[in-house]
Amino acid sequence: MKLIIGYLYPDLMNIYGDTGNIIALKKRCQWRGIEVVVKMFSIGNKMKTGSADIYFFGGGQDQQQELVARDLVKSAKGKVLKSEIERGVPLLAICGGYQLLGDYYRPHQGPTLKGVGLFPAFTVAGDKRMIGNIVVDSKFGGLVGFENHSGQTFLKENAQPLGKVVKGFGNNGEDQTEGCVYKNAIGCYMHGSLLPKNPALADWLIQKALEVKYGKVKLPKLNDQLENQAHQSAIQKFS
Repeated sequence: MKLIIGYLYPDLMNIYGDTGNIIALKKRCQWRGIEVVVKMFSIGNKMKTGSADIYFFGGGQDQQQELVARDLVKSAKGKVLKSEIERGVPLLAICGGYQLLGDYYRPHQGPTLKGVGLFPAFTVAGDKRMIGNIVVDSKFGGLVGFENHSGQTFLKENAQPLGKVVKGFGNNGEDQTEGCVYKNAIGCYMHGSLLPKNPALADWLIQKALEVKYGKVKLPKLNDQLENQAHQSAIQKFS
């Protein structure tokens, strides 16, 4: 079996160790004998349906987000992403990537950035920077990460959050929600990197990618004793 990981704008949207999520996906596939290819999609690169089996979109500063938001519309990458998610292709978007996949992002200065409209959410720049370790109760169990953002994301009616904040700020520091889930796409503020700290979530993304590409597939288990010990230790320390 073979999976293609589509890394969106790695030259512009890659802060706080976000590339670690790519490394985690790649290694957890390779340890199971699954061939992995990582494709970079940035400004100037074409993207079409079937270009990748999993997509990852990291975080970036406002200046970079403006460039990326323009390209998502101009190059039709945004339309491709929406159609891919509708057919079940999994995606993980962190911080700035998460913001640009909502309806819009309104920064402190400059024009409002039109989003892709994948997640039923919108983001406005807040006056307070929300920084620190975060623990979230979700359907994937406890999730642990690190957040650093001033943007406040608000979910629209009937939107499904990734989970409830146990420790930290989450989407906006007000309603105790963190992230958003639409079909097999996940957006959130959890840097860290997220997937090395939460192997169950990484395996869920891999499983969904295999199912879309190959049908029903049983994902072999890995010996995650050390990963699980580190995961539980982090949850206990930060909760």
